[in-house]
Amino acid sequence: MNTANLNEPAWYCVRAQTKREHIAAEHLRAVEGVEVFCPRLRYRKATRRGTVWWLEPLFPGYLLAKFVMAESDRAVTFCQGVRGLVRFGPDIPSIQESFVEAIRREYLANDAGSEVLTVVPKLENGDEVEVAHGPLAGMSGVVVAIAPAAERVKILLEFLGQPQVVDIDLFSILLPQRPVPPPPARNR
Repeated sequence: MNTANLNEPAWYCVRAQTKREHIAAEHLRAVEGVEVFCPRLRYRKATRRGTVWWLEPLFPGYLLAKFVMAESDRAVTFCQGVRGLVRFGPDIPSIQESFVEAIRREYLANDAGSEVLTVVPKLENGDEVEVAHGPLAGMSGVVVAIAPAAERVKILLEFLGQPQVVDIDLFSILLPQRPVPPPPARNR
């Protein structure tokens, strides 16, 4: 656990009201001496009414705030939309600056300074996928063509005993699981 000097600015994890993290973040930004980072993910999802954009926090129910604990503890704790600071018993741990900066760099690299990261599905020809929605739900096939502008994909399926190429909505398939590359080794 990283505990900071109470008279130095440090990052802390703030509990926010459920589904209102962005509202708490805006109110905290109005507090003098408080820096806020509330990363969110934006993605498309197939629903009964069609494909819609969803916006969800990276850390549901939480956001990150940098402030001097001795000066701003009460202002942050009692800010609108905030439920309190994350505590472990009487201790309020701080978050390492390097952790917050690593997340910020990822967001800056992808969305030009925004706290919103747009997640785009990545498919390649030859990927094995499963149909999640529609009359072919549960069937597996191999991607043979991708039309990203039309958000469609052609899949080779075994159907009625013969291979068939089927044109399917990109958001109606389960994407393949790709291995996560290991983090780079740190020099000490």
